[in-house]
Amino acid sequence: MSEQPVNNSAGSNRKPFKRIISYEWVVKNIGFFLFLALLAVLYIANGHMADKSLRDADKTERELKELQYEYKTLKSEIMFRSRESEIIKVADPLGLKMVTDPPPRIMQEKRETE
Repeated sequence: MSEQPVNNSAGSNRKPFKRIISYEWVVKNIGFFLFLALLAVLYIANGHMADKSLRDADKTERELKELQYEYKTLKSEIMFRSRESEIIKVADPLGLKMVTDPPPRIMQEKRETE
């Protein structure tokens, strides 16, 4: 039995890569390549803008938390200073005393309409 060489028909139908990508084909499809390049640039720009938006949102969130802490601190300080005992401590060196008598009431007579 003699072996005969196998005729590989698939290999003979293959075109080399250089013949498929010819100068004319590239020139003919240059508009499509430019369109793909534009899409790639837009895709990258969109990713950068999304990252920037996330960074800005995180920064704003951190600032908001910091302002909330400051607000709570100032509010507690004001509540402490507005207590009656604290007001008396501050007013005493100034010579101010707390009034023990209630304020007088001013009574107004009712007028009859004619």
